[in-house]
Amino acid sequence: MIKYWCVRDNIEAKESICNICGERTEVQSVIYWCDKCNVPVYEDKCPICGSHLRRLTSDVRPVFPEERLLIEIALGKPFAYIKSSVWNGTGNNYYADGKRINVSVKKLMELDDNYVRNEYNRLSVDNKYEYFNEIIAKFIHANEDRYNYITKEAMSYIRDKAAGYDLNEMFVSFSGGKDSTVTSDLVMKALSTPRILHIFGDTTLEFPETMKYVEEFKKEHPKTPLISSRNKDKDFEELCKQIGPPSRVMRWCCTIFKTGAISRRIDILFKNKKRILTFYGIRRSESASRSKYDRESDSPKIAKQRTVSPIIDWFDFDVWLYMLTAKVNFNNAYRLGYARVGCWCCPNNSDWSGFLSKIHMPEQYFHFRDMLIEFARNIGKKDAEVYIDSGKWKARQGGNGIEYAKTSVVSFAPCALEENAFNYELQKNITEEFFELFKPFGELNYEMGNKRLGEVYVLGHNGNVLLRIQGRVGSNQLKVIIVNYRIAGSRNIKNAEEKIKCQITKYQMCMACLACEAVCRHDAIKISQDKDGRINYRIDNDRCKHCGECVGHFVGGCYMRKVLAIKR
Repeated sequence: MIKYWCVRDNIEAKESICNICGERTEVQSVIYWCDKCNVPVYEDKCPICGSHLRRLTSDVRPVFPEERLLIEIALGKPFAYIKSSVWNGTGNNYYADGKRINVSVKKLMELDDNYVRNEYNRLSVDNKYEYFNEIIAKFIHANEDRYNYITKEAMSYIRDKAAGYDLNEMFVSFSGGKDSTVTSDLVMKALSTPRILHIFGDTTLEFPETMKYVEEFKKEHPKTPLISSRNKDKDFEELCKQIGPPSRVMRWCCTIFKTGAISRRIDILFKNKKRILTFYGIRRSESASRSKYDRESDSPKIAKQRTVSPIIDWFDFDVWLYMLTAKVNFNNAYRLGYARVGCWCCPNNSDWSGFLSKIHMPEQYFHFRDMLIEFARNIGKKDAEVYIDSGKWKARQGGNGIEYAKTSVVSFAPCALEENAFNYELQKNITEEFFELFKPFGELNYEMGNKRLGEVYVLGHNGNVLLRIQGRVGSNQLKVIIVNYRIAGSRNIKNAEEKIKCQITKYQMCMACLACEAVCRHDAIKISQDKDGRINYRIDNDRCKHCGECVGHFVGGCYMRKVLAIKR
């Protein structure tokens, strides 16, 4: 049972937004257990047998026979629960027939993975679905009213938000996970068409089961256009060696392999559209950060894009109730025991997820582990294996010990001979492309300056001089004279000089991560990398509005500087 409580008005609300004050409500969830029917139930009274039920947990998901067998092997009790109703609740607690099973993930990680894997493969032949299917049938029957309610509400919401949009102005953000799978099914049913575009973000780090499922989805929905977005210029392992693996604190992989690539694909597909409606499978109960999301909002990337999340208030209980009732095909990784399916090596993954990968995809798991250990040794960790196996690498911050982090340093000194002039010694020689980074400040004029000094003027919209940049191509010596500090919203000379350093940092650190492209709402920035590794950073004069968002969006001006922060 889910209740919404408005703290401001101290009353129970009907939904996640209070209909009196309009503020976000707190969500309280309780799942009950029917001892007679042996299934979790949404209401406190069983619709099947009429029994008054006891509280079990706040959320729950089914444990499929594949995951159940793995737990049994780890406990030394193969098939002990094959005839039981097994579920996983909040806090990764396992329940069999409504009673908690004592499972320690820490102890599981200490088991001989070869033994567990061999036993699993040996016993899988006799691992049947007969009793599981009976339990699921009861689960569906007992929660029929809940299924009808959430389905009707979500489909009504989808129709309401899609009203007035053409089909070619909408798309479903599809990850191959359970939430986007449910959203996809709801959208196609609500709009009575399979022809709505799906965009799949292929990060190159997907579970093997995810890639299989995407292919299955294409075959099952031949009339549904599914387009993949992928950053073909970057290699995850090479980046890990260069800037270190992603961590919980700084998941650079999302920006480089997902956000940037998807944003670019959207720009191409909807180039001539004045508005776009995107359906997301985001849910507030997934994490603390997502609990703050709105059900609908304007995209921070594209001014004309509206994003809506039909299942934002659903719990795991609801997602599985919908898929099992509607018989929606889903990613096989969930049968193996993964609670969430994203990038298989994500630092946000749980220890349980790591254990599953160790068992089901050992080649990838141990290859990644070896790479992590090598990185730990390279940055001076004495007990590299302990550092990795204990998970401490997931909490790593900044770029200490990483050579590439040194490119974030911008050395400068005020010029003693000229007012508001600053001399810089760059870590990278000046190229013609260097001056592109100054376009957000104004219009570049190559004719007014002293060509012998390699001087370029930056002009304001009235033709007034804002900056004079002196730097010869091939040299690493740069001089910038601030004629008018009002660049990109600067309040004073110091602020203007900081923004200039932001652009210099970009020039020194740019590795075509596509973060700049993603933050430009006007589609003015285009970044590419040739086969020799040279970065091409271009800003379209006609599209650039000189808003300065690309300059100040990230600390220090560059996403990589944020990732590789070091003591200065």
